[in-house]
Amino acid sequence: MSDRTVVIGTGIAGVSAAAAMRAAGYEGSIQLLGDEPELPYRRPPVSKEIVRGDKTADEIRIKKVEWYDQQGIGLRRATPVVGLDLDARSVGLADGTSLGFDRLLLATGGTARQPWPGATGARTLRDLADVPPLAGELASATPMIVVGAGLIGSEIAASARAAGCHVTLLEAGDLPMPRLLPPALGQMYADVHRSEGTDLHTGVTVESVVDGLAGTTVRAVDGRSWTAPVVVVAVGMQPRTELAEAAGIELAAPGDGGGILVDAHGRTSVEGVFAAGDVANQPRPVLGGRHRVEHWQGAQNHGTAVGRVMAGGDEPFDEVPWCWSDQYGLNLQVVGWPDAAHELVVHGSLDDRDFIAYLLDDGIVRGAVSIGRPRDVRKARQTISDRASLDA
Repeated sequence: MSDRTVVIGTGIAGVSAAAAMRAAGYEGSIQLLGDEPELPYRRPPVSKEIVRGDKTADEIRIKKVEWYDQQGIGLRRATPVVGLDLDARSVGLADGTSLGFDRLLLATGGTARQPWPGATGARTLRDLADVPPLAGELASATPMIVVGAGLIGSEIAASARAAGCHVTLLEAGDLPMPRLLPPALGQMYADVHRSEGTDLHTGVTVESVVDGLAGTTVRAVDGRSWTAPVVVVAVGMQPRTELAEAAGIELAAPGDGGGILVDAHGRTSVEGVFAAGDVANQPRPVLGGRHRVEHWQGAQNHGTAVGRVMAGGDEPFDEVPWCWSDQYGLNLQVVGWPDAAHELVVHGSLDDRDFIAYLLDDGIVRGAVSIGRPRDVRKARQTISDRASLDA
């Protein structure tokens, strides 16, 4: 009997895992299943080049369509999975059929959080299917409100300002990107947003997003409100764990980041079942403990590492996370685990937007944030991995 692998999820983690299995010499069948009708694509450009119309969907494909046939990978688009039968080792599909497996990878990613559903003017932006209405609104310079000044919300705000939209950006924290940036750097980005004409309001706890005669209104718990024809909700993603939970696969608690618990090799609590990418709650290298990484590079490399294990390898994944963001012509790069409690040491100039800022914990580099210094970022990543001091 031939060996059968099923990968659920056609994002970068799933495609990378399938590619790594083939590269490692795996000769069994691989079925790659995805909900979306689209050929697998890179998500980072969706909130930047794609929504602005600078690139087309065909320019952000992960692989060309012929690659899947060349690799002997059965790509099945628009194929929702509705259940797992771990006793029968099968995957149930929405059309009533099922697929058997010997190895299973859950690379299900996540969905955009929408705590205030129902308003016709409300949008989220995660998938290509989300782009057309919002791209049209940017093209016509429609005024908009963006709820959430994290990476995606800040990128959407920057894209909308570049298109000539009046943008109101609302953030619950005291400063933009509070999960990534220490206060001094968050303040720098607040200044950048405002200098580019974005109407930034921080400390906004949203109570509701509702339609009205004048447009869609965002109301805060303190009584403030803002109204615009379009409201983009960018308050993070929810890991897609429903299949795993229903099948009895162990999950992490929401307070611990949620997601599917895996070991350093991507193995779940069920033999032969793995998880990779945004949905995987994995051991955290260097610092210990666990984390769930929601960045493109992490999903790509984690998928590759888990694919190698599924093909018979045994190397653990111990990568220091790295991510980037393009806003208002500035390329922000973040590595490691920056924390507001860490000592901040800046080399370069925040005012000139040319710097690398190191985050130190008892003299040891735990994170770094940079604009304009990619070489320093690469060195910092190695320093963090080595658990070294800044002067080492």
